[in-house]
Amino acid sequence: MSLKKSWVTSANDPATDFPLNNLPCGVFSLDDEEPRCGVAIGDMILDMAGLEADGVLTLADDPVFDVPFWNEVMERGPATWASLRARLTALLSADAPDQAACLPHLYRQADATLHLPFLVSEYTDFYASRNHAFNVGSMFRDSENALPPNWLHIPIGYNGRASSVVVSGAEVRRPLGQLKPPGAEVPYFGPSRRFDFELELGVIVGQPSQGMVSVAEADAMIFGYVLLNDWSARDIQAWEYQPLGPFQAKATATTISPWIVTAAALAPFRTAPPPREVPLLPYLREPGPMLYDIALEVGLTPIGGPETVISRTNVRELYYSPAQQLCHHTTSGCPMNVGDLLGSGTISGATKDSRGSLLELSWGGKEPITLATGETRSFLEDGDTLTLRGHAQGAGYRIGFGACAGRILPAAAVPDWAR
Repeated sequence: MSLKKSWVTSANDPATDFPLNNLPCGVFSLDDEEPRCGVAIGDMILDMAGLEADGVLTLADDPVFDVPFWNEVMERGPATWASLRARLTALLSADAPDQAACLPHLYRQADATLHLPFLVSEYTDFYASRNHAFNVGSMFRDSENALPPNWLHIPIGYNGRASSVVVSGAEVRRPLGQLKPPGAEVPYFGPSRRFDFELELGVIVGQPSQGMVSVAEADAMIFGYVLLNDWSARDIQAWEYQPLGPFQAKATATTISPWIVTAAALAPFRTAPPPREVPLLPYLREPGPMLYDIALEVGLTPIGGPETVISRTNVRELYYSPAQQLCHHTTSGCPMNVGDLLGSGTISGATKDSRGSLLELSWGGKEPITLATGETRSFLEDGDTLTLRGHAQGAGYRIGFGACAGRILPAAAVPDWAR
């Protein structure tokens, strides 16, 4: 597929994340106005609530775009998603007959504040990259026993905290927690010293389920995708995770990019997963390519210094696709809700410079990485800004997500009563 030309000239720039081929969904506000739904096109935002109020675009009898979330659109299902995308494409195409109807509802992204694009119902984080699982297992066990016995058979995950999901640009405070350094006899309470990022793809469930769904049905339930940083306190996790897995170490914050890139926009970039090392059980087998060719990168910017790109990888490195993860999530009868968020788990490639966390990049702190300033990092320091970026590359255009960024604030003071 080639670039679709738009009368919004910035959308025709081959370097923009938001050509007409994309049309990602977000929530924005201007000055003191209330947040409402918008769609990114080039360096502009198309005000969906304004179009709806003027009767240029009508999705239902009652307004659905004058609210600060896309959940009401998602609830209406895939047929509505497709018709909305077709209508927007017609309105914004280079030969659109009614450009004047849209012009009053275009605003510069630079003038807008972006918000969480949907109401997060529940949050589940998976562990679906083989390279990441192997690296972590090698560090804490050995290379022969790196993968848990179930890993090649089942998408492993845990239920996280929807309340701590924040949008790109929100500052993240270093967490406090209970820690027990190696060799210490008793734990102590204080700030995490091994705070980390995790490079993930976020999956947004757009349709509910009751009972088990197939991989194909799960794929059709997915409204779209965001970049996701699952901030992780490695030292808190090391002490708490036995026997029930991650808890407070993962509850500080989960940052997502502000634009939902729809499954339809990414459809041309479908790709097959890595070769299966053991046959999957029938319910997990894919009816076709279920992953995406999406290039990812991670930038780390210290206070007063330039950004250093510390990792580059690709979504195609995942061993289990989002549809497989969602299918497995329903096997117990667990109902899925509109607005559920699934994290793919850390996405790591096979080479050192493609690892998706500092835990791996610094190999547990034993091999610190060097930034452009000459500083080194084993884990994140106060004031560091961590930025995730991603895009699928087409012929003369790209489907991008925008930045997923967060700056780390110092930990809160430990109150006297907690010492």
